[in-house]
Amino acid sequence: MALPTSYLILVLVELALAVPTFFSLLLVPAPYGRYARGGWGPSLPARVGWVVMESPAAIFFAIVYFSGAHRAEPAPLALFCLWQLHYVYRAFVFPLQIREGARRMPVAVALLAIAFNLLNGFINARWISELGTYPTRWLVDPRFLLGAAVFLGGFALNVLSDRILRRLRAPGETAYRIPRGGAFEWVSCPNYLGEIVEWSGWALASWSLAGVAFAVYTAANLAPRAFAHHAWYRKQFTDYPPQRRALIPFLL
Repeated sequence: MALPTSYLILVLVELALAVPTFFSLLLVPAPYGRYARGGWGPSLPARVGWVVMESPAAIFFAIVYFSGAHRAEPAPLALFCLWQLHYVYRAFVFPLQIREGARRMPVAVALLAIAFNLLNGFINARWISELGTYPTRWLVDPRFLLGAAVFLGGFALNVLSDRILRRLRAPGETAYRIPRGGAFEWVSCPNYLGEIVEWSGWALASWSLAGVAFAVYTAANLAPRAFAHHAWYRKQFTDYPPQRRALIPFLL
């Protein structure tokens, strides 16, 4: 069936946002974490900021999904579970693992993330539970099987890389160290690579323009931060592994 014009416009808006996002973040890294700086107004504790900005991607997505006509069908439910696997971790598990005393997050950053998550959650949930067509046989379609496998592989890479980063410092330490082990042996930011892989898998598993928009935006958002991290590590540590790339092993 033809897509509602309003829905298609929202998907195209997300795709279009990837361009200014990529180039602006290449010039100025988002001001949280190691790039935190003044001039961005009020701020939140990092843990609170992560919950506030990521929880709409889980909660609002679920609200939109369960308002759809196909909400009880097996294939849409499988896609729903993939989405929630990531966002329950990112919104409610990951923030609890952030160390005490971490740099604060500007409220402006959290608000921008909320706006994106509402847009992105809507177009993806609306597609899989209402506008898209996923018969039960979709669960054995090669596109779903490969996409789900890619998604889960990216999720595992993301979580394991986060774990290595958490263990770099002893309690009370604030100094940065060179991450080692796992995929850090090949790239500076395997956690970001994992997220890009995840949502590329989602785009394939959902076989949707909304999924493609999210995958493209994820790369536009995270690739510049990976480049910034890589340059920062090389500047801070004279013994930083020279063979290590920023985001893609042996290439980039």
